[in-house]
Amino acid sequence: MKPLPSIDFNRILKFNISPFSKWYIKIGLILLALFFVIGSILYTDSLVQEIIKREKGLLDFYTDIYQHYSDPSSNIEDFSFFLEKITPQINFPIIITDSNDVPLEDFDIYSANINVNKNLSYPEKRKAYQSIVMKMKASYAPITIVDSAGKVLQKFYYFHSPLVDKFRLFPVISSVIILIFVGIGYIAFSASRRNEESMVWIGMAKEAAHQLGTPLSSLLAWLEILRNRTSDSEILEMIDEMETDVDRLNIVATRFSKIGSKAELTHTNISDLIEDVSKYFEKRLPHLGKKVEIKRDIPKDYFVDLNADLFSWVFENLFKNAADAIEQKEGLIEVSIKERPGNRIRILVKDNGRGMTNKIKRNIFIPGFSTKKRGWGLGLSLAKKIVEDYHHSKIYVKETAPGKGTTFAIDMKLSEKK
Repeated sequence: MKPLPSIDFNRILKFNISPFSKWYIKIGLILLALFFVIGSILYTDSLVQEIIKREKGLLDFYTDIYQHYSDPSSNIEDFSFFLEKITPQINFPIIITDSNDVPLEDFDIYSANINVNKNLSYPEKRKAYQSIVMKMKASYAPITIVDSAGKVLQKFYYFHSPLVDKFRLFPVISSVIILIFVGIGYIAFSASRRNEESMVWIGMAKEAAHQLGTPLSSLLAWLEILRNRTSDSEILEMIDEMETDVDRLNIVATRFSKIGSKAELTHTNISDLIEDVSKYFEKRLPHLGKKVEIKRDIPKDYFVDLNADLFSWVFENLFKNAADAIEQKEGLIEVSIKERPGNRIRILVKDNGRGMTNKIKRNIFIPGFSTKKRGWGLGLSLAKKIVEDYHHSKIYVKETAPGKGTTFAIDMKLSEKK
């Protein structure tokens, strides 16, 4: 009989996924976002500087006209024309002061586009205008009017128009929008990759269940034949144990066939389920060459809506993972259930094994990741899928440290049924 070819599950799970191509796409998205953000900032800044330059040129023109119409030789009608027709064309704040930076009075005549509460008293209004002048002085140098001897007569303080502030805000808004779109693209890409991985191992699980069906049926038939051909009690006991293991393999095949399908949840005593899995493992742990005790701390029965075939698989994987992590000859696995607020429970599976580093902890649920030379890296990823996708609960590493063991936690909601 030819030996079955070995299967590299790590290779299958990474089907059609190149780490380099994934990183290229991620880096490309980041660089594209940076290109748009930096380009938007630079272009907007150039527009802002151009607007500020034009507004200063407009103010220079305004001061020239003002100086002309405010000349003593000009008549009052010309100056009124200036105030009524030309001043309203300025759309940015202006305050005219004397040579000592004191705003000229009447304030409303010698200023434009200044928002000051009209109900303020005269001293309060003067103080408000003086404060605005100080802010303008900190932003832009004033334009001065001098006499023929070079003496400063008046100063024109100004601030840029609201349009400049809007343009400066534009890069921030556009950057946020770009980053949102890049984030959506990144999430969509990651989700498609995860879905691709998921479909691969779902198909593999169903095919494994199909392939296991026929030999398991044959094994059960052969065991029945052996039972009928012997009366030796020791052999019959061995046949019973073999039947138990074949039944267990049938359960495993059933589990594999349910992967990817909607799980049927029933009102189940999870305390009994944990007890059954613990007893099954206790009999088989000595075959691993270790003396490992599974200690249960479950004070009463807890009922949860779950699929018993799939959820027992979770505990088998956790127990197997805990047993593999125990390096000494004697070990301890502790299973407990703690009641939580909101009709919830927390199931804890704790071992006194070698523990995990932070790097291993981050990757422990990733399909294909394994710290064992012969591991396929499927057990805990399957456990996470069963707990979170099929039972809408949560599984995570609660505590771990190198040399101090590991504690896995499962948070679940109790059944509403009585």
